[in-house]
Amino acid sequence: MRIGKQDQSFTAIATSDAESITIRGMDLCADLIGKIDFTDYFWLLVLGDRPSEAQRRMMDACLVAIAEHGLVPSVQAARMTLAAGPDAWQGAMAAGLLGMGSVVAGSSEIAAYCLQDVLDRAEKDGSDIETAAIAVLKDLRAAKKKAPGLGHPQHSTGDPRANRLMEIADETGVSGPYVEALRMLGKHAPEIMERPLPINVSGAIPATILDAGWPLPAIKAVPLLARTAGLSAHLFEESMRSIGFIMSHKADLAISYDGKLSGHEAPAKD
Repeated sequence: MRIGKQDQSFTAIATSDAESITIRGMDLCADLIGKIDFTDYFWLLVLGDRPSEAQRRMMDACLVAIAEHGLVPSVQAARMTLAAGPDAWQGAMAAGLLGMGSVVAGSSEIAAYCLQDVLDRAEKDGSDIETAAIAVLKDLRAAKKKAPGLGHPQHSTGDPRANRLMEIADETGVSGPYVEALRMLGKHAPEIMERPLPINVSGAIPATILDAGWPLPAIKAVPLLARTAGLSAHLFEESMRSIGFIMSHKADLAISYDGKLSGHEAPAKD
């Protein structure tokens, strides 16, 4: 995206007048409400066209796969925010989404650009995807960087979500160069990086949805939309039976202070 002077004063997404609302060339009330599901609408909003059956199924699968994974840091941040401000759902939701960085959930974006790097290198060098994947992995190791989209602290023998997404991509005929690039990274990473590195869901999501036709610059929208659904569940539960302050208290007990002492601390008990 270019920053600075803008010379395009247009949008192709929506417009309205006194009688109608138009979304991507369709009448919101006559053509869309009650006639389109949300996954189709998401695709339509971003790309301007409705998805094919294969694209819809792949997007549905990706959204379901990443929507919920327990009390991860972004969820804890959201729940503790709501506990502190029960009237501020929007603030709690924002806290959860802001916590989707390069390590949790937002890592799909980093993996997507790694896959693109593999394909760009194959094209530039005139090599096959496997050769390019090996070169990318060697560069990552030399730079002491992790291999995006590979490895998982809990699912060390293989991420079941990733495996299922790859199966669906194969079943629907979606699998293409991005999925191949991911599989080549997964094939060679354990030897090059010298540790088990199964394909994880943050690698499978961009590989499958990019092959389905989703644009690379919009890849982060997929986990963001999905996790909004999961956060909604946690925030509703938090409003019904709060654990936010319990988590906060447990964190306080778990962390020891190792800073300077003021000299006024209470004496240690025998």
